[in-house]
Amino acid sequence: MKNPFQRSYSAEETSIFNFLSGIKIFEALSDDEKAFFLPYLYLRKYKQDEVVFFRKDPSHALYVIKRGKVSISFDVGEELEVLNQIGTGHSFGNNACIENTNRFYNAIVTSPDADLYVIPHVNIMDIFSSQPKIKAKMLASLTEMYDEYTKQLFASYRSSKGFFSLDLLYTTF
Repeated sequence: MKNPFQRSYSAEETSIFNFLSGIKIFEALSDDEKAFFLPYLYLRKYKQDEVVFFRKDPSHALYVIKRGKVSISFDVGEELEVLNQIGTGHSFGNNACIENTNRFYNAIVTSPDADLYVIPHVNIMDIFSSQPKIKAKMLASLTEMYDEYTKQLFASYRSSKGFFSLDLLYTTF
């Protein structure tokens, strides 16, 4: 039997919840928890070669790709080295969930156009301060993501037979 006091959501809201459920950082949240983000999901349209952010920029927002592709790159001298190309259903700029961080890579739209949900850092922090369970779940997902990235880094290091120096990577820990 359906609870008559349970909040119901529109078809559009349910569609957004289903979409967010497929994104690692949101996958552990219930629909009621995802609903806290609805007022702060700003849909922004980008064109090909438009920069979403540069490395070292402040982490002012989390981005979710609704449609399109984004290149994640790192500047090496005057060149950009592409680290990954991500598309629909992926998030990036996830360090916006952490206080006082800067970007450590560049994000540039590579498809003819792209629709990105932008969730401002200030709104994420407001939700985190009033909803500690949401914060715990999202930070746990973020930790899992960074753990996977670290595993991939070490696998790459092993396969390159130590071509780059890991001691530079862990000097701050």
